[in-house]
Formats: sequence, C-alpha cells, structure tokens
Amino acid sequence: MKIKGHIVDIPNRRTFKGEITVENGKIQSIAETDEAPNHYILPGFVDAHIHIESSMLVPSEFARIAVTHGTVATVSDPHEIANVLGVEGVRFMVENGKQTPLKFNFGAPSCVPATTFETAGAVVTPEDIDELLADPDIRYLAEMMNYPGVIFDDEMVHKKIQIAHRHNKPIDGHAPGLRGEQAKKYISAGISTDHECFTYEEALEKLQLGMKIIIREGSAAKNFDALIDLMPDHYERMMFCSDDKHPDDLIIGHINQLAARAVAHGVDVYKVLQAACINPIHHYNLDVGYLREGDAADFIVVNDLKNFDVQQTYINGELVAENGKSHVEPVAFSVLNNFNTNKKHPRDFALASVSPALEGGREEESKTIRVIEALDGELITNQIEAPATAENGELISNPTNDILKIAMVNRYKNAPVAVAFIKGFGMKEGAIASCVGHDSHNIIAVGVDDESLCKAINLIIENKGGISAVGSAEERVLPLPVAGIMSDKDAHTVGHAYGEIDQFAKQLGSTLHAPFMTLSFMGLLVIPALKLSDLGLFDGAKFEFVDLAV
Repeated sequence: MKIKGHIVDIPNRRTFKGEITVENGKIQSIAETDEAPNHYILPGFVDAHIHIESSMLVPSEFARIAVTHGTVATVSDPHEIANVLGVEGVRFMVENGKQTPLKFNFGAPSCVPATTFETAGAVVTPEDIDELLADPDIRYLAEMMNYPGVIFDDEMVHKKIQIAHRHNKPIDGHAPGLRGEQAKKYISAGISTDHECFTYEEALEKLQLGMKIIIREGSAAKNFDALIDLMPDHYERMMFCSDDKHPDDLIIGHINQLAARAVAHGVDVYKVLQAACINPIHHYNLDVGYLREGDAADFIVVNDLKNFDVQQTYINGELVAENGKSHVEPVAFSVLNNFNTNKKHPRDFALASVSPALEGGREEESKTIRVIEALDGELITNQIEAPATAENGELISNPTNDILKIAMVNRYKNAPVAVAFIKGFGMKEGAIASCVGHDSHNIIAVGVDDESLCKAINLIIENKGGISAVGSAEERVLPLPVAGIMSDKDAHTVGHAYGEIDQFAKQLGSTLHAPFMTLSFMGLLVIPALKLSDLGLFDGAKFEFVDLAV
C-alpha cells in the first residue's frame, strides 16, 4: 500500500510532501515527493489515561467509535471493573480489547478496593498485581490513588510499588492538590505521572519535581484551561487524556478535540502533537508507531493541522475508519455481573431530625448539617454547612435552596443505606441514580424526596446495573448489564439513550453539564473534600468518617 500527502514529522518539527509505503503492517519507506494531495498524514492520537468503563461501552465497542476520531491507542486503567469483579474483570477487558485493531494498553489496578472506607466487589492483592504485571499485555501499574499510603509508608502500598519496579513498568499517579514535601515523597517513590492537577501552580511544581503531567478533559472533570499554558515550555513532559468519557461525548470527538483546542489556544502544532501522539508511546513503552520507517503503520489522515477532522485512520496498515465510518467489526462476548442487593423501600432513606448528644443522653435538634457541594466540571467537592430542613421529625430535601438528599446503596449485599445531603444538582423534582459510582460502583442517587430516590434506585437494582431518572410522570433507565457499569450495545445506541436520559435529568432541574458523570464522582473518596460512602459521610481531606450534624 502507498499513500501520499503532507507528512508531519513531529520529532524533526517539519512537514513535507511525501509518500509512505506500507508492507505487512509496517512502514517500509517514507519518500519526499514533488506533489501530494492536500491533506496531512500524522501519527495517530493516544489517550494517555482513560477508564474505558466510563464510556459505558466494552472495549470492542469503544474501539469502533474511537478510531473514527483518529485514536489508535489508549492507556487504559481497568480499575472500575476490577472493583466489581477483580482480576476476572481485568482479563475480560484485555481479551475483549485484543479482538479489535485499536491498541488498548491496560494497567494493573493498584487500589482495589480504592479505600477501606467503602464496600467493593473484589480485592486485587499484591500477588494479583505481580501476576498481572508479569503479563506483557499489562503495561503499567495503574494510578496510585492511595497517596496517604505512599506518604505514610503503608506496607501494602509500598509492596505494590516495589512489584512494579521489579517488573520495570511505570507507575501512574493520582494525587489531587498534593504539594510541597508530601508531593516530593510521593514522587520519590517512583510515581511518574499525574492527571489530577487542577491548578497551574500545582502542575508546575510537580513538573519541576520530575513528574509528567497529563492534561485531562473528560465529560465531567475538565482541566484543559487551567493547565494548557504549561505546554509551550513543558510539552516534552506532558500528555492528553480524557480519564472518563461518556458515550454521547465520545461520539462527537476524542483526543483530536484537545489537539484542536491547544492549537487554537496558540500552542505550536508540533508541541501539541508531541503530547498527543508521541509522549505516551515513549513513557509507557507502547507498541505503537509514530511515522518512522520500520514502525507499525499506525497513522491518520486529516484535513488540516487546525481542526484535525479525521479522514482516515490506519492501524498496523489496516484502514479502520474513513470519513466518520468505522470498519471495526462488533465482537461477541459473555456478560459478567455482580449484583446482590434486594429492592429498597422509601423508609430506607429516612433520616431522623434529632441526633443523640454525648452528655446525659439528651437529644438536640440537628440545626446545622454538613453538605457536599458538587462543582460542575470537577471531581473535587466542597464541604459546606447549611441549616437542616425537618418535617414530621425527619430531615428532608430543600429544593428551594438546592439542598437535596444523596443516598448510597451497597450493591453487593443487603445493608443499611447511607444518606446525606448535597448542593449543586439543582433538581426541582424526582431523582437520578447510577451504579457507575467511582470507585466501588455501589448505587448512588440524588433526589428531592424519598419516594423518588427509592424508585430511581430500584430501577437500577431491577436491571442489575444502569443509570436512571424519575420524575412525577415519567421513569427512564439505561441498562448497563456488563459488571453493572457497561452496556452490551454499540456506541451510537448507548450514546443516544444516554443523551436522552441526560436531557431528562436536566428537565428535572439539574443545572450540571453532565449530571450523571458528576453523580458518579460523589462517592469518589480519594478526592477531597466531602463525599459519601456506602458506610457513611466521608471527609476526603482528613480521610475519616464525619457526622452529618455539625
């Protein structure tokens, strides 16, 4: 196969008219020519950190849509399915992904369960990690979220890090807001990346300490604007990722969108493409070509170097997508699940308006309560205080002030429901629920009353996984039968259904850009400040449970 165009030579920072000859999936030659079609040939895009599960698609279906945007490879953390199904879940992701041309590069999940303060469906031990990292299909130790364990010398955490060093595989980081001496100690353990920086200053400090920084722009967490000004001076140590990408967003675009935004921001195109295409290959030692003779023929054809509208995607010399149409075939697979809780009753979500005092057995009204404040586009939350609203001796939501009930239901066994309050969702009626609830994927819901919460949660239980929304006259659910977090359908079917239920949540009053994605992060205990576990209200800054009453 021969293909002509304006060839983008990223390492040498030049573009020239040329012809590429491909044989047996490899680039045999690259020759300069006098004439060439008016399009550009460049290495394919690599997502440097993503949880495929958050697309609600299995890897094979993710591949079918991602290649249309010029993505040829991902660095994928199977942490989500591991929290549900353990090593069996990791193996499912690897094997399903291997049946497609897209080059998935999975890691060994480092924190399953993510913390001891929640109930997960599985445990991944150091022995499991050793076995996984011995497999050439497992490229790295996935994000070390337990940064307190690193800093305070937790024996189990350091054992996992040492295993990764022994296998000579990189270690991904996850340390939002970590600065100063604690950041130094975290990085000195050999942790090499972070995709959680949410300020310029934090990311710059970590770069100066030797880390590589991944700019994240997902469906909920968006840090592009905060960090992109670092790229002109630090492009050799930066990458792009989506981290979590919902299906409706994935249909529209992927890393190609970030490249276009960076160029529009004024960053030199070669620096942008170094971060988007080359740096992940070097850092993770990926078997992905970047347009050199002898490389795997992994490249894309785009209309220009501003918008990066992808005309063709090639992986190992195979045309896998053209003009928005994927040539990747569907893959048959068996559905795995782990759902073992019974349907709930509205009374399970009731909260008494009095709390026992410590002295003399007196009872006092809980006049002020701790409230989670959700921030649009952020994983972090605030801890605020608000007056409690009570009725008939029970605490209730106050939609007028946007103080709503949030509930977490253990999906792995029957257990008491954890209930607290949250601000930022803006709903005026009904409830939304999901068992895409990082990291343990218990069922999390926000609603204006107990009946609505119960209905939304029971829809999830009936379907053994999914996202749901209920209003006064309508109920909707998107089933996610694969581990309770992924669909068995294609991206367009899932994306359309997700788009509809997302709009329905906004009709209920939610003011968030991505209410279900934001909801999924409200149980993410490793991200400060206040979150909800199935075991209770949790202070992510102090790493301890706290009372609802102040």
